[in-house]
Amino acid sequence: MRKYVNSHSGRAFGDRIWIIPFFASLLIFITLFLTAIFGLFTSPSSGEQLPFDIISFAKSEDSSGYFVESDLKKSLERNGDSKMGLPRFAYLISGTKGDSHRMMRTLQAVYHPRNQYILHLDLEAPPRERLELAASVKADPTFREVDNVRVMAQSNLVTYKGPTMIACTLQAISILLKESSEWDWFINLSASDYPLVTQDDLLYVFANLSRNLNFIEHTQITGWKLNHRAKPIIIDPGLYLSKKSDIAWTTQRRSLPTAFKLFTGSAWVMLTRQFVEYCIWGWDNLPRTILMYYTNFVSSPEGYFHTVICNTDEFRHTAISHDLHYIAWDTPPKQHPISLTMKDFDKMVNSTAPFARKFAKEDQVLDKIDKELLGRTNRFAPGAWCIGSFKDGADPCSVRGNDSVLSPGPGTKRLQELFQTLLSEDFLKKQCA
Repeated sequence: MRKYVNSHSGRAFGDRIWIIPFFASLLIFITLFLTAIFGLFTSPSSGEQLPFDIISFAKSEDSSGYFVESDLKKSLERNGDSKMGLPRFAYLISGTKGDSHRMMRTLQAVYHPRNQYILHLDLEAPPRERLELAASVKADPTFREVDNVRVMAQSNLVTYKGPTMIACTLQAISILLKESSEWDWFINLSASDYPLVTQDDLLYVFANLSRNLNFIEHTQITGWKLNHRAKPIIIDPGLYLSKKSDIAWTTQRRSLPTAFKLFTGSAWVMLTRQFVEYCIWGWDNLPRTILMYYTNFVSSPEGYFHTVICNTDEFRHTAISHDLHYIAWDTPPKQHPISLTMKDFDKMVNSTAPFARKFAKEDQVLDKIDKELLGRTNRFAPGAWCIGSFKDGADPCSVRGNDSVLSPGPGTKRLQELFQTLLSEDFLKKQCA
């Protein structure tokens, strides 16, 4: 007997046969998807890194290493208030045509094996003078042995009133940061500057100071200076010409910035390594923004670092409003200070400042400073690191001892008096005010 099968029921069963594999595939997919998701956000137990990372922008320990500001934070924590032995200074000594001998004299007066030094003779100086300066540095046996003095191979045209001086300073700082990781403060001097204390005095006093302090004379720009300095737009020919000329004034004027406040002060500074690293890295873009603004600003060396530090919460409370210089001005004051002479010697000493400016070439007062304040009779102002003989006019610094040993002199007391004032509560109230 022939058996008939209902075709409709068979088709219905055939239509439903895909359900089982579908749900099985869906279950496998969900399992793999969840595994992948949790695998990305969970560190493998073996410690091996995945071929790519998910970067969280939340504030967490895991993500801190991805950003430049974390390096800056680590630098601050490492170098901030800690007293890791004696400090080290990084000097920029700059000059122009005819300044090579003065630069060498200033270098020798502030030399110490612990420090770093970079010399910049600007493009106005002839190549022959630049080569002579480099040859003098290379020929010195102490410089050659310690290897802490450099002459910038690339010469820049520098106009004081324009941004080229700031550009040159930032380049020098970059070189110093690249060449050495073991200095704490950056100091800029010109060929017409001279020290009033020995490096042993300076190192001894700064060994007891916080590594966070920035010495930068500053005040907020107000009144007539806003119209005469902030609103005009200038162009520095040194940015595109090979010969020095004065800044060019445009007929246009600009409004005052609203994103940051403007500050001004002395161009001569002593800045912490942490702060100059921030100026070079500029991880929040403020230093670069302000640098671009000061490209067309009158006397930008007297405003760039001042405006950056006073508009940055991390550093504004570290700014001590003093440039550590004794400077004499005409009455009423003009753009440039007067040259110091023998009649200013007592005023310089009584100022308790570690540096003074400006001095004319080979002025007699420099010899008096060497003899009475620095004890300098040979190449260098001697310190405890100079362990050679003084006999028959020999150079005691020709034999180098331990540079971690200091012999502080009378200059130490003057410096301590200065910092007692600078670190007083009344003086600190002036920070970025």
